Amino acid sequence: MEQSKPKLQSVESQILEQQTVDNIDDLARGVSHGTSRGVDARSVQLLVGPEFVDLVQLQALFNQVAFWARDRSLEDLQTAIDHSDPIVTAWDGDQLIGFARATSDGVYRATIWDVVVNPDYQGAGIGRTLVQTLITHPRLSRVERTYLMTTNQQKFYERIGFEENQSTTMVLHSQPLSLPNSTFVELECDVGRFNG
Repeated sequence: MEQSKPKLQSVESQILEQQTVDNIDDLARGVSHGTSRGVDARSVQLLVGPEFVDLVQLQALFNQVAFWARDRSLEDLQTAIDHSDPIVTAWDGDQLIGFARATSDGVYRATIWDVVVNPDYQGAGIGRTLVQTLITHPRLSRVERTYLMTTNQQKFYERIGFEENQSTTMVLHSQPLSLPNSTFVELECDVGRFNG
C-alpha cells in the first residue's frame, strides 16, 4: 500500500482493555500476546474505513482463509466494500492480516460479514477486536439486533456475546430473473390490477 496509514489503536491496547477469560491468567504472569505460531500481535494496527482496504490483499486473504469467500472477483469485492459501513482492517506493517465489515440501517438491524484473520495471527485476539470494533462503532452501537452467519465459529462468537438464533434463519438464493420480451408487463394481484 502506498498511502500512509494513521495509527489508530494497537490491537494490544484493545486486548488489554477487553481481556477474555482465557488469557487473564497469562496476562497476570506476563505472558506475551503472541499467537500459537509465535507471531507478536503488538505491532498490529486497526484501521476503520473503506479507504484502508487493499482489494488485492483482501482477495488473497479470502483465498487463503475463507472457503466461503474463495474466488471472489476484485469487482465484486469493491461492490461489497462500497455497500458496507463500518469496515475494519488489521495491518501488520503493509500486510493486511485481518478484515471485517458490516451493514446496518443504524437503528433496528445490522449484519456482520466476512470476518477473517490470517492464520499466522489467529489466537491473539485480533478477530475478537475486529468484531468488537464493528459492534461499538456508532453505525452499529445502538441497533436492536446484530446478526451474522457462521459455519464453524459458533464458539468464537458466543465468547463475544452472540447466541444461536434458530427462529430467524431463512435464505433466498439468487435466481436469474426472466421477464417477458415486452416492455409492458401486466400483473394481477389481490388488490386489483397493476400496469407497469
